[in-house]
Amino acid sequence: MAIHNQLPIYKEAYELLKLATNITKNMPKDFKASIGGEIRKLCVQSVLLIARANAADNKTSHLTELLEQIHAVEILFRLSKDMRFISTGQYATAISLTDAIGKQANGWRKSAVAPVPVASMPRQQGQRTLI
Repeated sequence: MAIHNQLPIYKEAYELLKLATNITKNMPKDFKASIGGEIRKLCVQSVLLIARANAADNKTSHLTELLEQIHAVEILFRLSKDMRFISTGQYATAISLTDAIGKQANGWRKSAVAPVPVASMPRQQGQRTLI
């Protein structure tokens, strides 16, 4: 188990949090607390879920929740772009980070539930190998 803050997925999620914090500070006052606050909250929770998944024996539940939260972040960033609270460039940067996080989380989740290959199972004494 690697230290969670050295994982590539953690670094991407932290970059997303930094970007979200920077982008949302310039939103209109009416939406800074509601939409901006929700984006920041989801980004913080995503970083925490990565740390939890890294430490957990059963990673799939944490990673599934992470994927749901990243999807919610994407929706809120899209809404922010459509309402012209953020620029298209800011939106593109945010979505590239959420895509990277999503791909890594899906790969991690698939490897966490991968079955043990038959060839690597130890043989019991006296058991013959069938070919």
